[in-house]
Amino acid sequence: MAAVTRPRRSVLYMPGSNPRALDKGRSLACDAIVMDLEDAVAPEAKQAARDAIAEALAAGGYGRREILIRVNGLDTPWGHDDLLFAASQPADGVVLAKVEGGGTVRQAESLLVRNGAPEAMGLWCMIETPRGVLAAQEIAASTPRMAGLMLGTNDLAKDLHCLHTPDRLPMMTSFGLCILAARAYGLAILDGVHADLNDDAGFAAVCRQGVELGFDGKTLIHPKTIAAANDAFSPQPKDIAWARRIAEAHAVALAEGRGVLQVDGKLVEGLHVAEAQRLVDMADMIAELEASARRD
Repeated sequence: MAAVTRPRRSVLYMPGSNPRALDKGRSLACDAIVMDLEDAVAPEAKQAARDAIAEALAAGGYGRREILIRVNGLDTPWGHDDLLFAASQPADGVVLAKVEGGGTVRQAESLLVRNGAPEAMGLWCMIETPRGVLAAQEIAASTPRMAGLMLGTNDLAKDLHCLHTPDRLPMMTSFGLCILAARAYGLAILDGVHADLNDDAGFAAVCRQGVELGFDGKTLIHPKTIAAANDAFSPQPKDIAWARRIAEAHAVALAEGRGVLQVDGKLVEGLHVAEAQRLVDMADMIAELEASARRD
């Protein structure tokens, strides 16, 4: 799967039991929506949430936004039915909560496949526990259907007995291990949510930190944070301009049979060309996504 080749700057969790929220998602500027059957849905509302998600997806109207369904764990009373339900839906992927090993991923995949899930339906795994962090490489390598990892930072901080400090220094080891695993297997990786919705400055700071660490985007719990996440995780105009110049110069060099490339007197190697092309492609996809959202 081309897991890292689409924008995932802003990935918004929405309770599956809230039809009004699911409807509003059609007009929001987020890159992806996680329709939630897990933590955001009370036990007595699980079936109603499945029904609401099915109705929303049948109605369509989400444009180019990536649609994911977060299911309950197979060790809960609802996990099996959630996976059977997800297999039948026109969603891009399924999010597995609190994953701690590759066996869980393969078990979920087996259920999805046996119940008709399309080959293109990806699997996302939430890393929310110390065991999950230590098994990140095993999880990332568990199946070709893997699309990405999501950090569950609030649960992780609780299990680590660490402070959730503004600089998130206590979680840096966990972040590094998960980012390494994702990149080693060509997967996307998303930063955890920022729980304080009144802390605009803090949210902006952790978004900048997420970009610096190498996350592809931020998981969100409220639409008010979408614009800031999109801004932080979008390639900056000066970087896009530089990347386009490298890509164009590389094309000219290839046409002329030259193996050595210089831009503004600086030697450009293959790794610079590859990163430049990635930035150009990402910028083009973001422009298409935003144009599609305006038309919607």
